Amino acid sequence: MMASSSLRNVPGLAIGKRAYFMETQALPTETERRGLLSLLKAAVTGEQKDYTTGSLNMALFMLAVPMVLEMAMESLFAVVDAFYVSRVGTEALTVVALTEAVMMLVYSIAIGLSMSATAFVARRTGEKNLKGAAEAAVQAIYLAVLVSLPLSLAGIFFAPEILGLMGATQSVIAQGTNYMRIMLGGNIVIMLLFLNNAVFRGAGDASIAMRVLWLANILNMALGPLFIFGPGPFPELGVTGAAVATTTGRGIGVLYQMWMYSNQRSLIRIHRDNFGFQRRMVMEMFKISLGGVSQFLISSASWIFVVRILATFGSAAVAGYTIAFRVIVFTLLPAWGVANAAATLVGQNLGAKQPERAEKSVWIAGFYNMLFLGVVSVIFYVFAHEIVGIFSKEPEVLRTGVQGLRIICLGYVFYAYGMVIGQAFNGAGDTRTPTILNLVAFWLVQIPMAYLLAKTSNAGPFGVFAAVAFSFSLLAVISIRIFKMGKWKTVRV
Repeated sequence: MMASSSLRNVPGLAIGKRAYFMETQALPTETERRGLLSLLKAAVTGEQKDYTTGSLNMALFMLAVPMVLEMAMESLFAVVDAFYVSRVGTEALTVVALTEAVMMLVYSIAIGLSMSATAFVARRTGEKNLKGAAEAAVQAIYLAVLVSLPLSLAGIFFAPEILGLMGATQSVIAQGTNYMRIMLGGNIVIMLLFLNNAVFRGAGDASIAMRVLWLANILNMALGPLFIFGPGPFPELGVTGAAVATTTGRGIGVLYQMWMYSNQRSLIRIHRDNFGFQRRMVMEMFKISLGGVSQFLISSASWIFVVRILATFGSAAVAGYTIAFRVIVFTLLPAWGVANAAATLVGQNLGAKQPERAEKSVWIAGFYNMLFLGVVSVIFYVFAHEIVGIFSKEPEVLRTGVQGLRIICLGYVFYAYGMVIGQAFNGAGDTRTPTILNLVAFWLVQIPMAYLLAKTSNAGPFGVFAAVAFSFSLLAVISIRIFKMGKWKTVRV
């Protein structure tokens, strides 16, 4: 009943809300005037820079297209990488699953730092203060470098011990130590890749962020089979080769980002006079980042516990979940592109003193996201066996993967709104609210529920998947209710 009530009151969903979208110039009208191909080209090349005036539908389109394409390439890489690694064997997939559970902590920190960068840069951009936006970008880079150093040392010196804590067998530890060392030891490229792209998105330069990830992931996919299987002059490194390819591709992506900071096509251009360390700004940024980091650490740490519970059912269960998770990411990452577009619109319009416009952008983004993920959920449920079968034919791996894909995608309609609203809070600089909500949904609901269903009630992996779907749906419903209260509109950045 709570879910039904919350979604019924969301603008753009209920009957009679159509006028909500007509308050701004509608996208079809603009499409008729310019043509769809012309609009797509403008979005991909980054033609529009100011998103505080004009049609909200158009602003969302111009931001979301490159962000969705950016995330689509990231999700394609995740699936392709899983395909290559699955050819090495089940233990190689287990190495990736256990390492990624740890790397989620790194991603959480990188995303948390990126939240403050997006909030600061978007707000300054909305105020038409590009010098202040460039200064915020530099301070965020300083913060990212400092945070990455201890994580690199931990990965380089304690990789086997970390895998052991994750429940890996001795054979998995032997095969996965170098993979863990490279991925965790080279986390600086992840930090900077996430953070710099967040800067470009916050400024409205989403097309630059798109090109960065396309470059990095095309290199990842090209180098992956070369280093994994070792054709010709390339060394056959097995699962370690996947880490080498990923780190190399991302590193080149970071170099491209740094070059774009001096390019005339970028709104954010860093000059020598921006390099000074600004303690006050760093502290303010750190405060917002702390909420963002905590927010994603909570969700990522809960994911580690989920994988740890699945590991008690054997490598096949973990491998099946890994395949299902990669396929799910394939569609959730493009959906995150829409959510990121909403975050930019919120930050820029709050900076331009237009909170109502900021709120409308969120409801519109959530509605389109719901349509997309609703269609995807039907496809996944009907064709789960065929999709998972692409990656593995082992009966137990296949069974677990199909089960996980079907159960988790049942919550897609809720995820659609949940991710958009969560990013809207972050784009406003309110990282505290999503942090508390994540703590409730994941630590107080998901982990206990997963353990009780899987172990105490003997539901096995099915119980884990059910807990994941329920907790994410609950998070979305609560987020909608709190967002409608409007306190996020008063946050100062």
